[in-house]
Amino acid sequence: MRAFLMKDSIFTLIYAFFYHLCIAAPILGLAFLPGMGLKMLLFAVSLVAALVIIHHFPQKKFERRYLTILYSGCMSLKIFVMSCLLTVVLLIVFFLFNSVFWPYLVAGVVWFVLLEAILFWNGMIRVFLSSVQLGVTLRVVAALCGWIPVVNIVLLLKVIEVVEKELAFEYQKDLLIDVAVESQECRTKYPLLLVHGVFFRDISYLNYWGRVPYFLKQRGANIYYGNQESAQSVEYCGQQLAQRIKQLVEETGCEKVNLIAHSKGGLDSRFAVANGEISQYVASLTTINTPHQGCIFANYLLKKAPKKLVNQVEKMYNLAFQKLGDQQPNFLAAVNDLTDESCQKLNQKMPNQPEVYYQSITSYVRKASSGKFPLNMFYPIVKHFDGRNDGLVSVASASFFNETTVIDPPGKRGISHADMIDLNRENIDGFDVREFYKELIIELKMKGF
Repeated sequence: MRAFLMKDSIFTLIYAFFYHLCIAAPILGLAFLPGMGLKMLLFAVSLVAALVIIHHFPQKKFERRYLTILYSGCMSLKIFVMSCLLTVVLLIVFFLFNSVFWPYLVAGVVWFVLLEAILFWNGMIRVFLSSVQLGVTLRVVAALCGWIPVVNIVLLLKVIEVVEKELAFEYQKDLLIDVAVESQECRTKYPLLLVHGVFFRDISYLNYWGRVPYFLKQRGANIYYGNQESAQSVEYCGQQLAQRIKQLVEETGCEKVNLIAHSKGGLDSRFAVANGEISQYVASLTTINTPHQGCIFANYLLKKAPKKLVNQVEKMYNLAFQKLGDQQPNFLAAVNDLTDESCQKLNQKMPNQPEVYYQSITSYVRKASSGKFPLNMFYPIVKHFDGRNDGLVSVASASFFNETTVIDPPGKRGISHADMIDLNRENIDGFDVREFYKELIIELKMKGF
């Protein structure tokens, strides 16, 4: 996976050596060059040379620009480590074994810190702003503990390790782009309609489905979005989806669509198919981690939470999402329809339609720490009431249709509710969410959908 990085090892060493010379030359000049003018000139020339070296670090062009930035940041940090080692050794030799440099100790250390700081921050800023896999925790720990000796070195090496792994993984994806575009393996007979879950909207600047749509489109997928309310009753959202499907069929002439729905979106989709007079326009419905049987813990929370607090949260939520594009957001209606009692009633109103292919997919995590906040907090509660779960929805509740797939979590981690839509954009060992959706769509294609 990291073979492509190994090709740059020699270049990295060469750049580190020349950067080290930019630090060492002025220190030597202080001791041996005559006249302050020549010494200052050497400092200026060395500073310019250092900036030029940083600007012309080994470059690698990726299909996605953020990876190019991430790569240059990673190289900067690696060169920083090598250059620091070389310069520390140099300073020790200069100032411990040659008394001629003692008068210039302060100037030498300041110069060393200045140039290494430029190199370090050039890399760290690029990496922090562009990396997807570093995560919030590592960023915060690195920011807070970066001043602690030894700890900061360990953290820096950890950052480089994570970034290198991310670059290698994504580079492999980019290598296959030309082949993928030519193969068009995800171009199905009918387009895909992706249906989001509760408390989210389909917005262009923050895709609910993470990196998945871009990946699928590269391979020929024709993708649309549900655009239903972020929070409303299943019936209300179902009617919105029904209108959306009719609109797509009329405007594109696609005849039918393949629905892929996550979480509450699966309930919304089932209601649309069963009650929206659109079953003839739907080829298949795939629900992913959908609480078909509801969530027992949702009943518990609604009963235990102070009514005043619930009303305040509902008011704040509805006002916020009206500004984000919802027509009539209703926080409480959405939550109520996720209880096991409501889902039992809804299931009676949403029978499967004979002309539609149904399948359900579910995942689970093995421990609370496998999920990001707030799923790590919900996991033990859901486990207590509903058993094995993804941090929000139980496997039993999501395993609804005859065609059901349970994704077994790799290792000790697991696949959470958010992981199934690539919400955190995290590369998980043993589970590639983009490949998962590709295989899912290829299977739909093979079935004639």
